[in-house]
Amino acid sequence: MASEPIETPLRLRPLPLIIFSSRWLQLPLYVGLIVAQCVYVVLFLKELTHLVVHSFDFTEQQIMLVVLGLIDVVMISNLLVMVIVGGYETFVSRLRLERHPDNPEWLSHVNSGVLKIKLAMAIIGISSIHLLRTFIEAGALGTPTGRVTSEGVMWQTIIHMAFIASAIGIAWVDRMAQQKH
Repeated sequence: MASEPIETPLRLRPLPLIIFSSRWLQLPLYVGLIVAQCVYVVLFLKELTHLVVHSFDFTEQQIMLVVLGLIDVVMISNLLVMVIVGGYETFVSRLRLERHPDNPEWLSHVNSGVLKIKLAMAIIGISSIHLLRTFIEAGALGTPTGRVTSEGVMWQTIIHMAFIASAIGIAWVDRMAQQKH
């Protein structure tokens, strides 16, 4: 019975080993994002409690604004998950979740290009929620105030359109790169 050779990692020279190992410097950054996500969970629970406690006192527009705030927190949390899981998997180390029942579908084909497009789409979604909240607040107030001005709405719309243009540009460049390979 012949024994199979055991695969061993390639031995790297000291400088390439240091360079390759430097990817682990990102670990505290991802742990920091997990802490930030915990803060968003606390914020979500605080806003949800506020909604429930004041649900009989709020107008429909006030309820809608609070719910949009909750959706905003969830979307930012989703963005954090994509960055934490996708970034760690892409740039630090494999998570080895292939057989795990909760393995996200998108993780199986994540790379830096896919991650950039997913992040851009998430940012557009978050920006859309902010823009919708701004429009609702402006409509509820009837006239521009110090909180919601016409100029502020215009700039928020311009920035949102810039996010959309950037996402289209990222997707286009990624598609061109894939066609070349």
